[in-house]
Amino acid sequence: MTSIRQEDLIASIADALQFISYYHPLDYIRALGAAYEREESPAARDAMAQILYNSRLCAEGHRPICQDTGMVVAFLEVGMAVRWDAALGLQEMVDEGVRRAYLHPDNRLRASMVAPPYGERRNTRDNTPAVVHVSLVPGDKVHVKLAAKGGGSENKSKFAILNPSDSLVDWVLRTVPLMGAGWCPPGMLGIGIGGSAEKAMLLAKEALMEEIDIHELKAHGARNPLEELRLELYEKVNALGIGAQGLGGLTTVLDVKIKDYPTHAASLPVAMIPNCAATRHVEFTLDGSGPAELTPPRLEDWPDVVWQADAKAIRVNLDAMTKETIAQWQPGDRLLLSGKLLTGRDAAHKRLTDLLSRGEGLPEGVDLTNRFIYYVGPVDPVRDEVVGPAGPTTATRMDKFTEQMLAQTGLIGMVGKAERGPVAIEAIKKHGAVYLMAVGGAAYLVSKAIKGSRLVAFEDLGMEAIREFDVVDMPVTVAVDSRGGSVHLTGPAEWQARIGKIAVVAGG
Repeated sequence: MTSIRQEDLIASIADALQFISYYHPLDYIRALGAAYEREESPAARDAMAQILYNSRLCAEGHRPICQDTGMVVAFLEVGMAVRWDAALGLQEMVDEGVRRAYLHPDNRLRASMVAPPYGERRNTRDNTPAVVHVSLVPGDKVHVKLAAKGGGSENKSKFAILNPSDSLVDWVLRTVPLMGAGWCPPGMLGIGIGGSAEKAMLLAKEALMEEIDIHELKAHGARNPLEELRLELYEKVNALGIGAQGLGGLTTVLDVKIKDYPTHAASLPVAMIPNCAATRHVEFTLDGSGPAELTPPRLEDWPDVVWQADAKAIRVNLDAMTKETIAQWQPGDRLLLSGKLLTGRDAAHKRLTDLLSRGEGLPEGVDLTNRFIYYVGPVDPVRDEVVGPAGPTTATRMDKFTEQMLAQTGLIGMVGKAERGPVAIEAIKKHGAVYLMAVGGAAYLVSKAIKGSRLVAFEDLGMEAIREFDVVDMPVTVAVDSRGGSVHLTGPAEWQARIGKIAVVAGG
């Protein structure tokens, strides 16, 4: 009989969440480093360099890898011989650990949980509650698998119940391009096969906790049908040419993980969940001797990659923008932005467009004439920071607001993550605007370009409030130009063709 103290679990959860906020799993870093060395697409290679350099900066500075510090998901395997020295239930203990981690004064994390989920959607301010899964197992220990899942990847989760005779491979290859690049590739795919609908999703989530080992599998060869499926999907998904950040390239996934479970004879449930470039998870075991001890990785284990701005990048003064200036830019152009940049994401866009629809005009201080808006919800600053990690959020969520914003506010440019959908591209083309892409998974690096920040409107929205940043040499890429040309359409198409022609074995 092992006695597990309440405080030991709470402290271990808190320490682990802090740990994964700034330390990538080393298997991911090594795999991404290898993929970076092999990458032939300049745009994808630059994106990978930003991700790798950002990762090292975060490990050194103990600040979040991504501005989206995630929804906490905990899998607890509780030994049946464990006795709890606790006054709280398991959910309450995990939540207290989350609360302690996310409010840590030296590395404050971004609270992203809202309650209720439909309707008012008020931020809980401490990122609770966590999503907790508990199983009772033989033994006298408690094993914990902990992940922080960002919305950009979680929102791209897919599920289908196929007919038993359908091709699972075909479904994956049809579905992955539909996910766009908002999940921040290169990352991993977790696939759950079988069981019931909810079981398949759970299997996919659990699969993402496993170590990246595809190259070992390639070296010794598949030993069973699931390993054969992993290898086939790994090769074929990378052959789609989507590439880092959807810019086109050799590596889209670093591994494909699969877990399965028996299912009904008439069914083939399949779930697919991506892990992004800011993949964050860790495991530990409590045996009654105290809180878990997590071993920090060595900085020398990171690839020696230092990102520097492209010498050919165009320097842009945001305070002197006109439609004539932006009309000169081409898809794929690298820019360095300096000047004043407003922020605003989903909740702010909804409020702004509601105000406009009622004929009330924009709030005091919000002037979007010839301005750019950055789709971001930054982490709160600590110590001497102007702002915490401030990487872009998935831009397609703002697509439905784009026509009204461009038509009624004087806005001429937007900065976000990944691609824009057809509705937004049409609006951009119609109004002669532009959309610029910053690299997802490089939030701490991006924040280094922000030299000033002030609250402008909607303080009650927390991280979704409208702010004004003063930026210097913020790196972005022209993703959609004023004529509607999209690098996220041309890049993957080009690299899919190239991979097919040169028979490259993609990935890393």
